[in-house]
Amino acid sequence: MAQIQPKIAKVDPVWQRICDEAEAAISDEPLMGGFVHTSVLHHASLESALAYRISMKLASADMSAQMLREIADQAYAAEPSLAEAARADIVAIFDRDPACHRFLQPLLFFKGFQAIQAHRLGAWLFRQGRRDLAYYVQMRVSEIFGVDIHPGATIGKGLMIDHAHSIVIGETAVVGDNVSMLHSVTLGGTGKEEEDRHPKIGDGVLIGAGAKVLGNITIGYCSRIAAGSVVLEAVAPMKTVAGVPAKVVGEAGCSQPSQTMDQLLRTHG
Repeated sequence: MAQIQPKIAKVDPVWQRICDEAEAAISDEPLMGGFVHTSVLHHASLESALAYRISMKLASADMSAQMLREIADQAYAAEPSLAEAARADIVAIFDRDPACHRFLQPLLFFKGFQAIQAHRLGAWLFRQGRRDLAYYVQMRVSEIFGVDIHPGATIGKGLMIDHAHSIVIGETAVVGDNVSMLHSVTLGGTGKEEEDRHPKIGDGVLIGAGAKVLGNITIGYCSRIAAGSVVLEAVAPMKTVAGVPAKVVGEAGCSQPSQTMDQLLRTHG
């Protein structure tokens, strides 16, 4: 007789750590108990917690939290990569943001993380052909978080957006894995073109605050864009660009600029 193999429990260290931190947070501040329980401890998985958090943030008189929750649950069930990307984002934020001391913080408090997870939901709807619902999600993300990302944009995993105010990313933009950007970044077009018209950001790129990258240009992997720069031409991998318009001012300075978050421009002479 064939032996019945026992079920192996799924291990999710990110979710387990969030739950442990949630328990500690309630112990430290009991007044946060209701909020933390409904947002984290009431749920059996990160997918469920994300669906709840996104639905509560995006709900309005036009669309209830319950309806949005059902849509989000459907998305996480149909496409597991959505939650896997969220896990990578949490780890990236914890590693790169000195203001992040717990995995719990992005899920509960950081609008950059929440906006990106809501965008991933809208992008899933967009790929399913549910365009109007995707545009509704985009509208609410813009209204609630001040982050405007077209649902057609492609966003990689391990993304860290610090502060996340006034981020604009256009329809045909592509952002690679392990990218870091600060507030007021624009990945936009240069006119009224209707085809492929937005930037392609390589893996490991660091984009400083207020930088504008315009047009269908490629920003090579592990490059740095200095704060306030306007980039109108392609950038080779592992370079640093700065200025208006941006010019190459040196090498990237390290192998992983998006992880070190070093934005200082050093001159030698």
